[in-house]
Amino acid sequence: MTLKSLRQAFAWLAFAALSLNALALHAAGEAPRRVASIEGVTEFRLDNGLRVLLVPAPATDTVTVHITYLVGARHEGYGEKGMAHLLEHMLFKGSPRHPDVKAEFQARGARWNGTTSYDRTNYYETLSATDDNLDWALGMEADRMLNAFVRKSDLDSEMTVVRNEFEMGENNPGGVLHHRMRRLAFGWHNYGNSVIGARSDIEQVPIERLQAFYRTWYRPDNAVLIVAGRFKEARALELVAKHFGTLARPAAAMPALYTVEPVQDGERSVTLRRTGDTQIVATMYRAPAAVHPDYPAVDVLVRVLGNTPSGRLHKALVQSGLASWSWGGEAGQHDPGVMYFGAGLQKDLPLEPARAALLATLEGLAATPVQDDEVARARTELLNEFDKSQADVAMFVRALSEFSALGDWRHYFLYRERLGKVSTDAVRRAAQAYLKPANRVLGVFVPTAEPDRAEIPATPDARAALEGLAGGKQIALGEAFDPTPANIEARVVRRTLANGIRLAMLPKATRGNRVVATLQLRWGDEASRMHRAVECSVAGGMLMRGTRKHSRGELKDAFERLNATVSVDAESTSIEVRRDRLEETLVLVAEILREPAFDPGEFDELRRASLTGAQAQRNDPSAIAGIRLARHLNPYPEGHPLHPLSLDERIAALEKVTLERAKACHQDLIGATGAEVSMVGDFDPATASTLVERLFGDWKNPAPYARIPQRHFDTLAVRSIARTPDKANAVLRAGLSLPLRDDHPDFPALVLANYLLGGSSTARLPGRIREKDGLSYSTYTGFQAGAQDPAASFSISAIFAPQNRARIEAAIREELERARREGFAQEEFEAAKKGLLEARRLSRSRDRTLAGRLAWYLQLDRTFDWDVQFEARIAALTAAQVQAALVRHIDPARLSTVIAGDLADL
Repeated sequence: MTLKSLRQAFAWLAFAALSLNALALHAAGEAPRRVASIEGVTEFRLDNGLRVLLVPAPATDTVTVHITYLVGARHEGYGEKGMAHLLEHMLFKGSPRHPDVKAEFQARGARWNGTTSYDRTNYYETLSATDDNLDWALGMEADRMLNAFVRKSDLDSEMTVVRNEFEMGENNPGGVLHHRMRRLAFGWHNYGNSVIGARSDIEQVPIERLQAFYRTWYRPDNAVLIVAGRFKEARALELVAKHFGTLARPAAAMPALYTVEPVQDGERSVTLRRTGDTQIVATMYRAPAAVHPDYPAVDVLVRVLGNTPSGRLHKALVQSGLASWSWGGEAGQHDPGVMYFGAGLQKDLPLEPARAALLATLEGLAATPVQDDEVARARTELLNEFDKSQADVAMFVRALSEFSALGDWRHYFLYRERLGKVSTDAVRRAAQAYLKPANRVLGVFVPTAEPDRAEIPATPDARAALEGLAGGKQIALGEAFDPTPANIEARVVRRTLANGIRLAMLPKATRGNRVVATLQLRWGDEASRMHRAVECSVAGGMLMRGTRKHSRGELKDAFERLNATVSVDAESTSIEVRRDRLEETLVLVAEILREPAFDPGEFDELRRASLTGAQAQRNDPSAIAGIRLARHLNPYPEGHPLHPLSLDERIAALEKVTLERAKACHQDLIGATGAEVSMVGDFDPATASTLVERLFGDWKNPAPYARIPQRHFDTLAVRSIARTPDKANAVLRAGLSLPLRDDHPDFPALVLANYLLGGSSTARLPGRIREKDGLSYSTYTGFQAGAQDPAASFSISAIFAPQNRARIEAAIREELERARREGFAQEEFEAAKKGLLEARRLSRSRDRTLAGRLAWYLQLDRTFDWDVQFEARIAALTAAQVQAALVRHIDPARLSTVIAGDLADL
């Protein structure tokens, strides 16, 4: 299965031999037994059946505890659709030893979450790498494994939150269509259900059934515990034994699942009719389980067909003008799953030609077989994803979790090995075996004298396939790096090149010898960019679509060969690549920026996709509310570079934009004079400086650059309603503008006040609206203030069922007024202060964040000494000072509010 579940999925590794203090371990519980070790990942097993993976990553300043329960939507019974996901929410409601776990997360500045899929439910927390944090996290996970409250009172409030999450998904026609198609692909197996569940089951499931589900599946012998990051290996095992070693394995065996989906015996179709402005045509085919030996060939086949721009569907549908975009995907799962394909097109285009081209491309591979170069390209891209996941600790841990749910974590390495051996013949066989009309969800039943059906192989024994697997070369682990502002500043190398390009470089040994780099271009001024927002945006979008030397597809292939993650637009470029491929990657980036082709065919594709995307937002509550509020709070004149475009304005501009005007923006304005470059990772600063000067030193701005200042607008408070019929989820956006910068005396207090109000799940607004009242899946606040102009903003966002609008507005108003009137309790205040400072430290442990901060500081002529001073000011704040700043600046009466949804009561 790609790293699609892995793409969000991910990887860590490392591990040498351990020396354990057996006596200390025995005092807490039986010492974990070493089971297997591959490329630095080592599995241990406790007597109660718990599997433990240790993934040392000394180059990060964090430790992650990640636990996967091998239960998901696949395991739910009648009347229990959505049970696994609902239980995931309930485990954040606390346990006897941790009655307010979210507050404890906040106090420790943790990044945390839980997710549910068809085959597993997982929970994780990433914290600063201290012994106390690791001890706490393991103890907390052990306690809620068996002792979570799972109370009726919590279910009553959380049910409505989950229902709101369900409603959020109902706003997305593409997602709803996918669910409908799954229902047809799986008539018996639970893969035909939605992970989020059925509304009736979410609303009515008895607490006794939820508790029984919890007792059945949450147990040590059904879990995989991963500890990753910077830790002492012997100490980690000691703590695992202490907290988990004494947990008993239940006497009752877990239920055995035995439903096998029968072979599909004919085309099936579904039509979804809802409001919207974009048409979708899609198809789905059943496929083997992810651990089946055929699956890597299916993975490659999906990439050959669905890739952009080299994929066959893109060429047949998008380049031909039949659709605006196309896709291909697969769902590698524990049991046989699906692959799916589709296209989106404008509302006024005929659907039938796109449908015919889609089916002809997918089911016509016998006449036009997959070729060697297509397979090689797809195989390289997929293997690159494995390489990238191993270099990113968070990705690697999630990848190990996903493969654990498929059968065993070691299948990560076996799958990679099998993927590297996929042949063209194997891909052709997969196409012939599974891309058949009788295996399709889309068409109609057609009586056939000799049915040609796709036999889906049974799920093989996942563990038996692992015999003899040894793994490959272990990845470089990097150095232990202290992300304090003082240490960062001590190691930063700054240089200014001859043409004014400024560099900020932080060399350090990293996992996988990776380098993260950014390039910020500064061009144009207020006058030269007037009435050119859309055409300059299109110009930026055209850069990655081909140069005078390389086509779009050739560029993509080149970056895949280099295993480089690259994003380029007219103002900002980001790169992540290995040290030995940095130079070649930068050479290509320079070519993209300086020699774009502005190909007419690519321009038509980009313009068509942009139009379709804008039209799709016409009935989207989130887009409507956000744009309407932005236009009220920032009423720059029409044509101004900072003027927020309405959807109608954007669509009109896209309809009028020409290739020549987009090209003119690039030619008239864009260059590298005064650009900022930042790098973090494994590289040599002197070599990098020379390379940047060689590639960009002679690239001058055609016209002078002057920063466009942001203005503060003293707007009157308004309340605006936008009705969007047939949308199950409504959106509230509120905000006000403030005339201050980040050097204002009240700035630190306002940052902390925002964190207390809505910066974490236990803050005032989400604590009331989500946790207590159960009205919203997502409620948060935001506060932003720049360093250059006195133009700050405070914002509030919430989603909810339309019938809860009045309660949402009342709760927001009451909590803001209470905070201004009463302030914050000392315990609440101190926990938030500690959590905010810890969150800032965690953010500096990520190289991408550091590279962005270095580039931003170059523009401001700022160093990390600013962080030292700012965090000292945060630490010195009192609750009274924060309340006073809140009263001075955040007045609920000045808030402008926009609500969008199917609002019958207004």
